Amino acid sequence: MTAAKGTKVTKNTKSKSSSKTANNTNNISPFITDMDMYLFGTGTHYDIYKKLGAHVCKKDGKQGVYFAVWAPNAQSVHLITDHNGWNEDEYLMERLEPAGIYEIFIPDMGIDSLYKFLITTKRGEKLYKADPFANKAELRPGTASVTADMSKIKWQDAAWLKKRAAADLFRSPIAIYECHIGSWMRHPGRDDEGFYNYREFADRMTEYLLDMHYTHIELIGIAEHPFDGSWGYQVTGYYAPTTRYGSLEDFAYMVNKFHMNNIGIILDWVPAHFPRDAHGLADFDGQALYEYADPRKGEHPDWGTKIFDYGKSEVKNFLIANAIFWLKEFHIDGLRVDAVASMLYLDYGKQDGAWIPNKYGGNHNLEAIEFFKHLNSYIKGVFPGVMMIAEESTAWPKVTDIPENDGLGFTFKWNMGWMHDFCDYMKLDPIFRRDNHYKMTFAMSYNQAEKYILVLSHDEVVHLKCSMLNKMPGFYVDKFANLRLGYTYMVGHSGKKLLFMGQEFAQDSEWSEDRELDWALLGDDLHSGMQSYVKELLSLYRKYPCLYELDHENEGFEWINADDTYKSIYSFVRYDSTKKKSLLFVLNFTPIERGDYRVGVPKSGKYKLLLSSDEKRFGGNSEPSKKKVYTAEKISWDNRDYSIGYPLPAYGAAIFEF
Repeated sequence: MTAAKGTKVTKNTKSKSSSKTANNTNNISPFITDMDMYLFGTGTHYDIYKKLGAHVCKKDGKQGVYFAVWAPNAQSVHLITDHNGWNEDEYLMERLEPAGIYEIFIPDMGIDSLYKFLITTKRGEKLYKADPFANKAELRPGTASVTADMSKIKWQDAAWLKKRAAADLFRSPIAIYECHIGSWMRHPGRDDEGFYNYREFADRMTEYLLDMHYTHIELIGIAEHPFDGSWGYQVTGYYAPTTRYGSLEDFAYMVNKFHMNNIGIILDWVPAHFPRDAHGLADFDGQALYEYADPRKGEHPDWGTKIFDYGKSEVKNFLIANAIFWLKEFHIDGLRVDAVASMLYLDYGKQDGAWIPNKYGGNHNLEAIEFFKHLNSYIKGVFPGVMMIAEESTAWPKVTDIPENDGLGFTFKWNMGWMHDFCDYMKLDPIFRRDNHYKMTFAMSYNQAEKYILVLSHDEVVHLKCSMLNKMPGFYVDKFANLRLGYTYMVGHSGKKLLFMGQEFAQDSEWSEDRELDWALLGDDLHSGMQSYVKELLSLYRKYPCLYELDHENEGFEWINADDTYKSIYSFVRYDSTKKKSLLFVLNFTPIERGDYRVGVPKSGKYKLLLSSDEKRFGGNSEPSKKKVYTAEKISWDNRDYSIGYPLPAYGAAIFEF
């Protein structure tokens, strides 16, 4: 195969000699070698993104861009670009065997050029595909890839990375603010969507997170995606931060800004499926390449998307290298892996007869299991302090255990069971809560099965599920009291924490990606009081190690009374390893005030009231209590030798230090 006139193609035999003159982001040659193809074919080329895609470099003394794409089933591949007026015949790419990779070097080409791969299939059809490894994409509705140079990025977060590597995640406070940039806050009165760019968002959000005492931010919808309504969960550009909010340098500025202010950043990552968009991965070279070929295994009927082929080495390599890309090249502190259950179960969302059992006749996807073990083992070994978080909605065992124990190797698992039980309970009229008392105690019975994060995520405030506030029963003011109470229970319960944006000030309406949060609500005392209360809770959370140090150990949590069913009151204690500054929680989930509620306590001594959810400054009915210290009395209660009496308000939560 020869190149079109005017284009000198870099053949594989020349790739090795040209590596001395190449100059790309990481000072290695981007040109494909035999070793590159071998490693890619075995699924272990962890830097494959430095080879495939588009890379600014030099060849034979000339500056230009090198392009490479994997399309083994293609008849031919041309590079088409605005650099030459989208000529479909000029830039014929050279095929490299045995991998089926096509490559070409275009001299005198630089950054910000639009391009696609024109793939001619074996049937003679023409497909116009975006670059799966592109670092930048055209702003939607455009679908072209864009040449970029990541070498311009400057990092200033060395101190943060050093601190992160030395941290013990399980014994550290983790309070996550889940956020969608485009609908958090917008510029008013603009003809476009009014999006904040990454830099503007970083500056404003850093101030907010520091003020509210969050430790991490989790961003949804960062990898490039064509449809805003997918929230970023139907990805077409896995290696590209979305252009909606700015450039690569803007994105890196945001990461730097968070890190220099001791805020970690987590990204939602979607290796479970991808959309059918014509410019995307679906049927990439004329037939199933990234997806399973059999639709019974390769398609999600409910979502209308394609499922990655986890049995194909090159596809596993694409995904594992993508996770590494975000962690290594953009210093991301964690990946929340979306829809893990859909990957683990072959029959997920499928009717009988519409799925293929594994070789043992079961419904487990053995290839996906191996993929997770490979992915998490590598990341744990190479990126200490990085979190891999599973959104796994079933009782799959050992999600956070190590692969050596037949675990999947994740750092944390979203506790979806706790979330559903919590929401189901909180929605109940208080008269029915006594019959569902177990919903708020059940999660502690399995707390040590995994390393959990308690979540109230975006999924709970969309699709007519109501906002967190409007899930609550009672009159309007009661809803706020219930929500303050519920948040107190969440902060006191074992497990790391996550709240979706807007929940901290009791957003009235469901979340929509089409508009910013209802920040005007903060002009109302109830909403501003809620925000102040969450701020106070998170301040206590970070101040007291008992609330996070032993999250996953029996010694960290003790029920005082888990069985006060009739009154719907719960009391428990949180301990740290020293047991010197412990916290007692007492929570009343009914509208009935208990003027002298007595609760058993672990020992004699003084119990200092730190926080009451019913204070007027938070939207409640009470003035700050004049009595701050309660002395334990030698009165047996709750199977304890000592107890204290406290006027527990209706829908009231109280936290005591001892």
